[in-house]
Amino acid sequence: MTIRDIAKRCSVSVSTVSRVLNNHPDVSAASRARVLEAVREAHYVPNNSARDLVRPQSDGIGLVVRGVGNPFFTGVIQAIERAIGGAGYNLVLHQIRSEGDELRAGAELARSRRLLGLVLLGGRFDYTPEQVALLDVPFVCCSYTNSFGSLAKDAYSSVTIDDQREACRAVRLLTDQGHQRIAILLDSTQDSSISQLRYMGYRQALEESGLLLDKSLIGETGSFDMAAAYETAARLLAGRRDVTAVFAIADSMAVAAMKALHDLGRRVPEDCSVVSIDGIEMSAYTVPALTTLAQPQEEMGERAVRILVDMIEGRGRNQHVLLKTALRPGETIAPYQVFASGRM
Repeated sequence: MTIRDIAKRCSVSVSTVSRVLNNHPDVSAASRARVLEAVREAHYVPNNSARDLVRPQSDGIGLVVRGVGNPFFTGVIQAIERAIGGAGYNLVLHQIRSEGDELRAGAELARSRRLLGLVLLGGRFDYTPEQVALLDVPFVCCSYTNSFGSLAKDAYSSVTIDDQREACRAVRLLTDQGHQRIAILLDSTQDSSISQLRYMGYRQALEESGLLLDKSLIGETGSFDMAAAYETAARLLAGRRDVTAVFAIADSMAVAAMKALHDLGRRVPEDCSVVSIDGIEMSAYTVPALTTLAQPQEEMGERAVRILVDMIEGRGRNQHVLLKTALRPGETIAPYQVFASGRM
């Protein structure tokens, strides 16, 4: 007897049987009991490699990761791997550099490995219909969406945060504490990607707080490399005692900025507050601990896989999910009034 026979006997899907056998929580109590009873009666021994799952092409789902050095992706990849296994499929992982073409890489992977679908973790925000036509399997954009492209909403799926909204929220943490001279550290203000969206949130927060944009407070790094972030922050903040806070669009950039402030003889948060977005593990171990808006890495990965599996198994259509960050209070924000004396 195979897992397919168990599914037919219980009138459930193959993936439901697999989730029960892998002790996945996303199964109703009634279905779980029915499957377990059938397994006992049939003396079924699960095949841990799931090779007995019979599907028209294969049992593989591809994960294309763009940006192999991005520390934020670690937790998302782990969640995706668990979710794919829990749904009864096999993960096929492929990593490319941050300047790589995830659509072409995904298309080649899907054809060579006969994949049923793709999760694209990290990618461009400006796809066109002609570009995504390369893919002949369903796909989900994870951690980003097509904000600057021309795709119809029903042409793709995405799971991400609202980068502009969350950046605005992060900067408002500073303005609400009285800070007015707030620098921003980002890749580029016009990259049609995450930097531009978070820059838009920075500008929105300044406007809502009645503050004017000062272009001398914009630090463009040209990449997400920590060395580039450190050099940009050091150059931007040197001799700028009027700058009392820094918003870095990523935790890794914030860590680099904190090192630059330290080397410039400025204390965090006594002389300069710092806030960022991501919630990577490293941020909890800086001294002082970084205040960050943590993205829900596990939920992001799980939701992306759930959407994709539903499409593969004919239960769902393309959809778009916006998740919220959670404030992880560190020790890198202080009220402006604490150290304003004698500054102006």
